[in-house]
Amino acid sequence: MFRTISKHVKNYTVHSVLTPLFMVLEVIFETIIPMCMGWMVDNGINGNSGNGDMNYILKMGGIMIVLVILAFISGILGAVFGSIASCGLAKNLRTDMYKNIQTFSFSNIDKFSTAGLITRLTTDVTNVQNAYQMLLRMAFRAPVSMIFALVMSYTVSFKIANIYLIAVIFLGIGLAVIMLNAKKYFTKVFEKYDDLNETIQENVNAIRVVKAFVREDYESEELKKAAGNIYKMFVKAENVVVWNAPLMQFTMFATMLFISWFGAHLVVSNELETGQLLTLFTYCMNILGNLMMLSFIFVMLTLSAASGKRIAEVLDEESELKNPENPVTEVKDGSVRFENVCFSYKKGSGKNVLNKINLDIKAGETIGIIGGTGSAKSSLVSLINRLYDVNEGSVKVGGVDVKDYDMEALRNQVSVVLQKNVLFSGSIFDNLRWGNPSATDEECVEACKLACADDFISSFPEGYNTKIEQGGTNVSGGQKQRICIARALLKKPKILIFDDSTSAVDTATDAKIRKALKEAIPGTTRFIIAQRISSVQDADRIIVMEEGEVNGFGTHEELLANNAIYKEVFESQTGANADFDESKGGAL
Repeated sequence: MFRTISKHVKNYTVHSVLTPLFMVLEVIFETIIPMCMGWMVDNGINGNSGNGDMNYILKMGGIMIVLVILAFISGILGAVFGSIASCGLAKNLRTDMYKNIQTFSFSNIDKFSTAGLITRLTTDVTNVQNAYQMLLRMAFRAPVSMIFALVMSYTVSFKIANIYLIAVIFLGIGLAVIMLNAKKYFTKVFEKYDDLNETIQENVNAIRVVKAFVREDYESEELKKAAGNIYKMFVKAENVVVWNAPLMQFTMFATMLFISWFGAHLVVSNELETGQLLTLFTYCMNILGNLMMLSFIFVMLTLSAASGKRIAEVLDEESELKNPENPVTEVKDGSVRFENVCFSYKKGSGKNVLNKINLDIKAGETIGIIGGTGSAKSSLVSLINRLYDVNEGSVKVGGVDVKDYDMEALRNQVSVVLQKNVLFSGSIFDNLRWGNPSATDEECVEACKLACADDFISSFPEGYNTKIEQGGTNVSGGQKQRICIARALLKKPKILIFDDSTSAVDTATDAKIRKALKEAIPGTTRFIIAQRISSVQDADRIIVMEEGEVNGFGTHEELLANNAIYKEVFESQTGANADFDESKGGAL
């Protein structure tokens, strides 16, 4: 974990070195000041046979002022460089985590929840940032200051300095016990943060459903439970950490009591000067204050260690999908061939989602895919653009195994339109150009005409410059799907996959889209996953999926004559009991 996090200091190494350097300088200057104060009392105020030496007092006073100024400047520079280094580390961690997430395959993403990734990118990074800044400043300053003060104490009085040493050992053992007990609670608390973020995210995304079913009270109760779990875990941790303060106070007052007792005896017996006793009291506050600071550092490091581990999990995660050494960068055509393909989401689980799939699809064909829920229709097409890797067999596109392609080159030639598509904040033009960043306005409009989206877009007051709200909440489901179809068309792909992507449009519009695509991009291979027979019956061939296997593959007429599943679905949608939308073809 520490090795992973430290790699991301990168271009802030100089700031990370300068911070403790200036902290040490600040300590040196501050440590000399009590010594000068003791000399001033013993040699200036009590010197010259008790009459005092004003020149010596002024000299020591001037030196102390200079030391204070130097310590002040060193402290400021240490704080500035520490802030730059810690903020830079946070920036690098967030950037590199996000970049690594972008390389994840779907199987990698499945290991982390969305809420968990958000927590890692926000709360966890902030904890590490604060800990790193404290580490650079206080974790260097406090021990060095304590050691310097301890050494200087031994130069003044060996006997009294031993009291400091005993106090340091006693307090160190106590803090170690406290921190070890608190660590387990801090580790668990961030798992509870994931649950809280997941609850909030789910509620906000589904706010319309929540209100439609009047579930506000229930969702509020769920959030209260998630927040309550964090509260309980933090209380348990704080109940352990709270012993820091009384332990610190006990050690501090006991030490001062012993110093006062033994120091007074030494002064009376002329073994110690008054100024030296004053110096020792100053060092006492210095040592114990730094011990208190170390206790806070331990708390912060314990808290951040749990966060750092979670961050390292994301940074160390390697994509299961990698480019070969000499990848193929050009896709010849849109032909697709499945050869004895077996696939499961969890390798080695023994349960395949797809079993022994053998298909040979020519470039330019329109292939319909139909089957019940859970029949692995979407899993089948996810292998074409290598969102997942097969467990057995091979998938070939353009006559080349997808594992031999450069993944970016392959995916640029495969456009996917999902049932649940996402639009991003920005204008309609901005969303369309996700398919082709260099597309002209005319090309965007032409793609929208093919997707039957131009009419409703043109009716907006600002047309194609209309702003889309986050998630596309200001357009209907059917409008969103048609914009997404147009976006996919702008890629001018060799393979186009519609994963139930016209489910939100009426059958008449669905038919227009299919007809327009067939005429406009005849050379593109089209896969149409649908629940409606009307969406696939005009396809060149149709795949019937059942429980991860190909139950039938042929034309509409062939399947109607020879495939029981297809015939049953057809009759249920076009027979006497069919709904109006399917039997009459009318718009809803």
